[in-house]
Amino acid sequence: MDLGLKNKTVLVTGGSSGIGLAVANTFNNEGAKPVVISRNEEKLKKTGFPYIICDLSKKEDIDNMNKNFEEKYGVPDIIFLNAGGPKPGYFEETSEEDWQYGFEQNLMSTVRILKYFLPKMKNKEWARVVFLTSLSVKTPIENLYISNSIRLGITGLLKTLSLEYGKYNITFNAVGPGWTKTTRVRELVNEEKEKQISDNIPLKRMAMPEEIANVVVFLSSERASYVNGQTILVDGGLSKFPL
Repeated sequence: MDLGLKNKTVLVTGGSSGIGLAVANTFNNEGAKPVVISRNEEKLKKTGFPYIICDLSKKEDIDNMNKNFEEKYGVPDIIFLNAGGPKPGYFEETSEEDWQYGFEQNLMSTVRILKYFLPKMKNKEWARVVFLTSLSVKTPIENLYISNSIRLGITGLLKTLSLEYGKYNITFNAVGPGWTKTTRVRELVNEEKEKQISDNIPLKRMAMPEEIANVVVFLSSERASYVNGQTILVDGGLSKFPL
């Protein structure tokens, strides 16, 4: 199936590793032109893609990245918004600094990138924005107070944007992964723990990053032209709540 993505310019945040890198690779395989964004230049260099260094928790970095991106690559056709998960912890363990950092890195980074590019994307009369959230937007995860709260804020933002910008043929959707076998998860979870987790998933295994990326790229494509304002869980059936 031709997804209609050839030569589309894609801004991929958090693109130096994990799901973000899998998304960049999948876009590349479809003939699109990903540009990856991350704060880790060493990892960025290894991707083989054009890149811009940016710490998503810092307004100044984002302002500079936005301008540099436009100067070098023009206005993106597709934006994939992905930032590191906020600090875990039970409510009484979290500090105001933890909340503020998670807010800046996840919600405000999204706002700052879209505030810059959306007025210009309207003129394209075709654009896609896909957010990476979590299954926690449908069912809260214990011990992730900051993530559960801020990702719901992002979900509210995307849904409201879908109402305003649909007339410009810009769609806004999110992908909510469950347990995914990224390098980070491999470091944190031993074989025994992975089995315990997998036993609770109907498909009896964690996702591979490429399986998340496939859904992101589909939602960014011409073939998803009538999907708008939705959050698609890619969790192997882990969430037990009706959507």
